[in-house]
Amino acid sequence: MSELSRRGVFALGAGVALGAGTGVAAADTNREAELPGFKHNHAQVNGVRLHYVTGGRGEPLVLLPGWPQTWWEYHQIMPALATRFRVIAVDLRGMGGSEKPAGGYDKKTMAADIHALVKHLGYEKVGIAGHDIGSQVAFSFAANHPTATRKVAFMDVLHPDEGYYQIPLLPPPGQFSLWWFAFNQIQTLPEQLLTGRFRYLIDWLFANTAFNPDAIDERSRQIYARAYNSPDAIRASNGWYQAFHQDIADGKTYAKLTPPVLGLASVLSFEQFKAALPNLAIDFKAVQIDGAGHWLAEEQPDAVARELTQFFS
Repeated sequence: MSELSRRGVFALGAGVALGAGTGVAAADTNREAELPGFKHNHAQVNGVRLHYVTGGRGEPLVLLPGWPQTWWEYHQIMPALATRFRVIAVDLRGMGGSEKPAGGYDKKTMAADIHALVKHLGYEKVGIAGHDIGSQVAFSFAANHPTATRKVAFMDVLHPDEGYYQIPLLPPPGQFSLWWFAFNQIQTLPEQLLTGRFRYLIDWLFANTAFNPDAIDERSRQIYARAYNSPDAIRASNGWYQAFHQDIADGKTYAKLTPPVLGLASVLSFEQFKAALPNLAIDFKAVQIDGAGHWLAEEQPDAVARELTQFFS
């Protein structure tokens, strides 16, 4: 059992987390992350080039990953979902095989990226599910594009709000520190410290925020480390955190979500979800995923695939 599970903390959630210039990740990242039955694609939408992976048939279901992962975080559940849905797993702006521009990392802009991709693919309305940073983008998608949202699912993280300003940098003894929230706000230094060394951070996060760290295998860890090992990848992904102030301001303007909402949470975040969802959505359901820390789709893929299939069907 991980340090996270022993302490019984992390109630705030983990997100609350190879390119050149502003270009696209190296092709090696995509080649090593092949998934049978699925195809790699790119599209220029909303001023950014996005990488996405597609497979299956049926109603469209968009999957959005979080930090510090890529679309690959869903690789264990995508084959099951593809039996019922047209699965579209997207690397967000600044992630993996997608472009890493200088800005646009507020979740409203990132949601506009996904909405433009949905329209590019010929869909008027989609199901959308996100984890961590991807969950925040999914929330913004549903808030800003409700007519394009059939249903929406959030995994272990909700949209930034003013509660983020109460996260302690120095928590009391025995409580967990979300230290990377502050670290990722810093300009330049993270790139200097982590370039070529991102695997250390990957392993620390899984060791300390997973119920079963071994659920994230060596291949996956290598894929994530390579995706974040360059200065541009670190800069871009930190942009998601540096935009939290704007996200909090935008969140104050959002009404309750009108599409049906599913919240999937670990045992350590479930009570937070239960308390928050009535204030955020009209039609909602919260489900606890047992035996998982923050990394739901990899720690408990069968349970997550089952809940998503039932909800989006």
